Amino acid sequence: MGNPNRCSVIIVGAGISGISAAKVLTENGVDDVVILEATDRIGGRIRKEEFGGVTVELGAGWIAGVGGKQSNPVWELAHQSNLRTFLSDYSNARYNIYDHSGKIFPSGIAADSYKKAVDSAIQKLRNQESNLDEDDDSILSETTPTQKTPIELAIDFILHDFEMAEVEPIPTYVDFGDREYLVADERGYEYLLYKMAESFLDTCEGKILDSRLQLNKVVEELQHSRNGVLVKTEDGCFYEANYVILSVSIGVLQSNLISFLPPLPRWKTEAILNCEVMVYTKIFLKFPYKFWPCGPDKEFFIYAYHRRGYYTFWQHMENAYPGSNILVVTLTNEESKRIEAQTDEETKKEAMEVLRNMFGHEIPDAIDILVPRWWNNPFQRGSYTNYPIYVNQQLLRNIKANTQAKNSVGTCMEVTFQVSKQAKLYSKKSERKMKAKLF
Repeated sequence: MGNPNRCSVIIVGAGISGISAAKVLTENGVDDVVILEATDRIGGRIRKEEFGGVTVELGAGWIAGVGGKQSNPVWELAHQSNLRTFLSDYSNARYNIYDHSGKIFPSGIAADSYKKAVDSAIQKLRNQESNLDEDDDSILSETTPTQKTPIELAIDFILHDFEMAEVEPIPTYVDFGDREYLVADERGYEYLLYKMAESFLDTCEGKILDSRLQLNKVVEELQHSRNGVLVKTEDGCFYEANYVILSVSIGVLQSNLISFLPPLPRWKTEAILNCEVMVYTKIFLKFPYKFWPCGPDKEFFIYAYHRRGYYTFWQHMENAYPGSNILVVTLTNEESKRIEAQTDEETKKEAMEVLRNMFGHEIPDAIDILVPRWWNNPFQRGSYTNYPIYVNQQLLRNIKANTQAKNSVGTCMEVTFQVSKQAKLYSKKSERKMKAKLF
């Protein structure tokens, strides 16, 4: 095995939660840390890519929670860094709902359909709260959507999938405000993470040179005993520490990419398996010219179809990048997994059929397409984690709780699970907030 690398704390994962954990440790005098990152970059699901002549965000794209009494620290960092952002206003989306023939639904019909969906969702959630002792099958059957018309299916998708609504107000919006700003900067959203890393890691000309950050280190095994923790990576290296912080996604933990010796306790594995891993896919399409309505009240538009979640929610990028001729469509969960399994050309063909239903058959074909694959990425296995709406408080405590083992002298080996739900990154909202924003 050779001499393992020894430190006080190992952090697995260099996404926002891993980098944040390392920063907090160093600020409190614990600078003997090693960060093991499976890929060749930091950021996790904060990731930019050049597409169609501009920089687009494949994962986290908005700074959520701006304009309230308290200042959002992410917004402060963005302001200090002069990050280019644009306000996203969803309030006019109801005026831009297209049916299969390209006609726009009257706003009154859309508002009535939305109110019906909200009232139904809230009632179901209240029923779930009063029936927590029932088995999972009965709870799930109660939450099956009953909407039948295309517009009701579209609104149900927006309410539950696009924004992953919750009944209780989300602290991000209560504390910091309800505005959201789209990041549209050539440096990318990830620039903020690099600025954070610069505060405690050695850098040169924007590159991290600190040996405490180890890239391309795929953790495959974690051994814990009375003597501490031993981490083995895929390339045969070993790292030893007193503590380890796991900041990998719940999807990665569910996939068994990392093996634990001895296995994690049952209460921990059950908590991990009971969390839902959501897939949120932004598909980018580049066109030779724009054919869709533009303007501040036309940024978002909706396609109402008899198949729920089928290329439903669209956004043009003209406000952020004038002249870019780029559209973005959001898919989630099963639709996301489906398109990840097919070719980009097949996905482009489907998207073009939907666009031609809305805007006519004479519109041009997309000249390029970009399809992120978060579900099939073994180091992500999804976009973000969502607690079941009917979750009990014990599951919440268990998913956050550390795993400890005492040794003979009374000190602890500790495995800490750094929870990163991506709620702030993917803009989860309350039913009340969605009602105010969209209709």
